[in-house]
Amino acid sequence: MPTVVALLPVLLFLTALLALDRFRLVQLSAVLLALGAGAAAAGVSQAMQTTLLLWPTSASPGVFTLYIGPVTEEAAKALYVLYLVRSGRAGFLVDAAIQGFAVGAGFGVVENVVYLRSMADAPLLLWLVRGLGTAVLHGATTTLFALISKTLSDRSPDHLVRPFLPGLLFAVVVHAAFNHLPLSPVAMTGLLLVVMPLLVLYVFERSERATREWVGAGLDLDVEVLSLVQSEAFSFTRFGTYLRELAVRFPGPVVADMFCLLQLELELSVQAKARLLAREAGIDLPVDDDLRASLDEIASLNRSIGPTGRLALKPLHVTTHRDKWHRHLLRQSSRPRVRA
Repeated sequence: MPTVVALLPVLLFLTALLALDRFRLVQLSAVLLALGAGAAAAGVSQAMQTTLLLWPTSASPGVFTLYIGPVTEEAAKALYVLYLVRSGRAGFLVDAAIQGFAVGAGFGVVENVVYLRSMADAPLLLWLVRGLGTAVLHGATTTLFALISKTLSDRSPDHLVRPFLPGLLFAVVVHAAFNHLPLSPVAMTGLLLVVMPLLVLYVFERSERATREWVGAGLDLDVEVLSLVQSEAFSFTRFGTYLRELAVRFPGPVVADMFCLLQLELELSVQAKARLLAREAGIDLPVDDDLRASLDEIASLNRSIGPTGRLALKPLHVTTHRDKWHRHLLRQSSRPRVRA
């Protein structure tokens, strides 16, 4: 019974988040990876804390729990979320929130298992607090970090680390505040269980609206631009004029690759948005046989163009910070499905 109380609530909460994902942005494999990353973060954090406690100048256990522990634990959990956002595997607030909570859940489950081993005779109330409070806290703080970091990273995609610092600081402050327990453990657990669902519902509603706007308006725009790129009038557009200007600075084959890259990016963007609309309607679109080849060709074109060429294409504003994400979505769709 204590094991169920300590481990099950946070996993049920994660399951509820997945059920709210109408666009099915996060696959089960991604959730499992995030849970594993959180479990690994718990091991890393434990090793860091053990090392710090052994230092001759280490703080007292009370000070360590209140101040140093939140820093090491939140930093360890944040690493995988940082990777998800920077690599384009979290394209919207909703999938960042789900995967962030999964990281925190994996961390909380491992931490509670360690406590179970060392305090097997603890009263059921303690496991209720740890299962509904501490484990959910780890999921909540990592979710907050993911949401803040994703928002700031979208605004400043060229900055590698700075967008992630405010979210990390906020997560540490929330974690430390919980450790100070201004209320009783039971009251703090109840407060957390009230605030967290409200926050999640707000975030999902906001993200769903943003996703629908991006898919609907973006799909129409992408189709129009793609039709223009494929038409005979392309050379008279600002895109064609700009590419002719680039021909002065870059070799002809490189400029040709730039044109191919723009066209492929638009085609894949249309496919990604159409796939999301179909998923919202409960339909799985068949995978285009040429999809994997197109994804490989984009990687080859990016290598051919080089960093300077990609930078020169930015003024066209055809590609966005979500290009990595929709390529990730299409790669997932192109993988063979395992039949049960």
